[in-house]
Amino acid sequence: MSEPSDDKRTATTPGEMREQVERTRAELGETVQTLADKADVKARAKDKGVEVKERTVEVAEQAREKTAEVAGQAAAKAGELKARASKAAHAVQDKVPDPVRDRAAQAAGQMRDKAARAGGVWHEKAPEPLQQQTAHGARLARENRAPILAAVGAAVLIWLAIRHRKG
Repeated sequence: MSEPSDDKRTATTPGEMREQVERTRAELGETVQTLADKADVKARAKDKGVEVKERTVEVAEQAREKTAEVAGQAAAKAGELKARASKAAHAVQDKVPDPVRDRAAQAAGQMRDKAARAGGVWHEKAPEPLQQQTAHGARLARENRAPILAAVGAAVLIWLAIRHRKG
């Protein structure tokens, strides 16, 4: 048969008996505390709430960091696209023959003159809300000049390519 464990062994001296009682008391105290902790539903719910809140804060911080990262990447991509559009517009301008460029400049001058004359009539006869909307559209066109020029340049290139194939 096996020998009894230290806890099951019968104490032979009063000192050993006191030690055994103290050890049993300590173990019993720990067991009671563990059971009390498990039974305290309110405290456990509060602890769980704190854990969830901390995790939520972590997730929110990660989301903010990811958002900042994606925004930075988007800004970099937008800058890259803007540079490419500008480069394409310059390439188109460089390929346009001088006579075509001169005629375009002349036509633009004539259009400015006509626009100036029409502007006077416009301000006299157009309703104020329509004038405001038109001014807003013109402001947007000025602010987005590079993409518009790139689109016009691409259209001219396509037109020249089609014309070159036919001719």
